Amino acid sequence: MSHPLLTAPIGRSLLRLAGPTTGLMMVQVLVAAVDVYFIGRLGTDALAAVTLVFPFQMLMMNIAMGGMGGSVASSLARALGAGRRDDARALVAHALVLAVAFGLAFTAFAWTIAPALYRLMGGVGGALQSAVAYSHVWFAGSVLLWLFAFLASLLRGSGDAATPGLYGLVASIVYVPLAGVLALGVGSRPGLGLTGLAVASMTTTAAMVLLLGRVVWRGRLGFQPALLGVRLQGRLFMEILRVGLLGSLTTLTANATAMVMAGLVGRFGVAALAGYGIGVRLEFMVSPIAFGIGTGLTTLVGVAAGAGAWQRAMRAAWIGGLASFCALGLIGWTVALMPESWAGLFTSDPAVVAASSAYITRVAPFYCLFGLALTLYFASQGAGRMVVPAVAGVVRMVATILAGWIAVERFGLGLEGVFAAIAIGMAVYGGLMAGLLFVMPWRARFK
Repeated sequence: MSHPLLTAPIGRSLLRLAGPTTGLMMVQVLVAAVDVYFIGRLGTDALAAVTLVFPFQMLMMNIAMGGMGGSVASSLARALGAGRRDDARALVAHALVLAVAFGLAFTAFAWTIAPALYRLMGGVGGALQSAVAYSHVWFAGSVLLWLFAFLASLLRGSGDAATPGLYGLVASIVYVPLAGVLALGVGSRPGLGLTGLAVASMTTTAAMVLLLGRVVWRGRLGFQPALLGVRLQGRLFMEILRVGLLGSLTTLTANATAMVMAGLVGRFGVAALAGYGIGVRLEFMVSPIAFGIGTGLTTLVGVAAGAGAWQRAMRAAWIGGLASFCALGLIGWTVALMPESWAGLFTSDPAVVAASSAYITRVAPFYCLFGLALTLYFASQGAGRMVVPAVAGVVRMVATILAGWIAVERFGLGLEGVFAAIAIGMAVYGGLMAGLLFVMPWRARFK
């Protein structure tokens, strides 16, 4: 029997798949803002500690939910689109085995290597001690986060984005008061500080794993998963890993680019770094739109690719890419026309406002191409074709860093030159992703 997503209107299907994920990510942006408030109440050492740990948290979450999670969703979608029901049932077990393995690897990393990296990043004294303590507890729950990410991805790959979106919304709502009580205490009872935030995160994630696992094993994927007695097969692990590892490479290059560019900005002083942070906050707030549309495309394109309906897969990719291009472009250009208004929401310091405005006027107009590229990245996951996104990610990294270095060291363009380099990187990324997909559209069925 044909999969429903092979015949349903693309626009309506994409809205149904993208809406819940986009909404959840918007809520999580607000939760992150509340987290910053709690951390600020804990003092300067706590803020510095989280600053040290945060890049590694984001790296793991982006790989679990994006690079590898998207691969899990696309693998299941292709199996269902091709009518390979036995493979689909077995993929659940293979995904969960990988979730446990990756989770344990990140826990081991946090407990052994990360403390030395925190020191290299400038962590000293109370900030370093707090970072290590917080990191040890937070990463102790890595397996839970990976299981949650993969269970949610399995549901999305089956075409059900509403369930993980709804459960994630409930978990976010529960997390806020729980984190406040555990971190700051209540009444005369002292809180646990940063450890309280980590415990709150582990608790809500564990609840999500139980709830999503229950839903999956009750047949929400459209079939009863196989777990006990499943013979683990290398080809099914590779079905996930060959797409997921290349997707994770894109995440690594993006993180590396961000760290290097932040270092370049930091050379121009605290006000420049603060202004850059305010500008990047806008990017952080619009990215969920592209991410949500992209995760919907992973499923739509994956089902079509599995069925060999490559024209439909391409059409879905371009429709989603155009939607993301327009949405992020509208926001980017609107804010670029009045950058001081955005910066003024966060600070009244003239130097910080000037730096933030310099970033927004140069970078925000290119959000349209960034959104297009990010959406096509997820579509490529669905198609199982990740070479182009991986190459585009590496080229973006090289172009951005090289342009930034040339702007500062060779031409003395200062902070504005660094921001122009970031814009160049976005333009290169979007142009490469769209251009290569246009010139070399997906044709042959994924094997």
